[in-house]
Amino acid sequence: MQRTDYRRDEESANGQREGKEQQGEKRTTGNVRSYRELHVYQNAIEAAMRIFEATKTFPPEERFSMTDQLRRSARSVCTHIAEAWRKRRDPAHFASKLSDSEAGAEETRVWLELAAHCGYLRKPHVQDLDDAYDKILAQLVRMIMQSDKWTIRPQADAATRGRDDAAPRQTEQQSDRGQSRQSYRR
Repeated sequence: MQRTDYRRDEESANGQREGKEQQGEKRTTGNVRSYRELHVYQNAIEAAMRIFEATKTFPPEERFSMTDQLRRSARSVCTHIAEAWRKRRDPAHFASKLSDSEAGAEETRVWLELAAHCGYLRKPHVQDLDDAYDKILAQLVRMIMQSDKWTIRPQADAATRGRDDAAPRQTEQQSDRGQSRQSYRR
């Protein structure tokens, strides 16, 4: 039985190694330091490049419509993943960018279907690309559903450290505002 490999970190986060080492497949562990290391990003780049190559054969009259739209939507999947990676400090923004990537992937699937209906791509080729985007969508949904595993958590806050640093900070901010108001009054 072949197992779909969505992400190395999702396996380790779930604690499911399923004997990968016994099967001779080496798995790296550790933190992902760049969006380029994400399997979903790598899959999206690969699919976008396959689409770029496939659209080279489209008729010239489709250059500014279907060709452009299909390439653009495929690229947007990749760019939104990269943007989401930089938005990890805010879980809502992170999920929003991944959702944008998800929408781009689904848009790409629609353009592929249209290209097949127009006779620009053969059905087996479209099915392969559709399957690739189905996998990408599954990876994106999993990341959105488990966004707490991907977002950057702030350093321990005052409550976690057992000290009440928030009150003095608030007082400092209030006093700063008070000083600026006084300077305007003079």
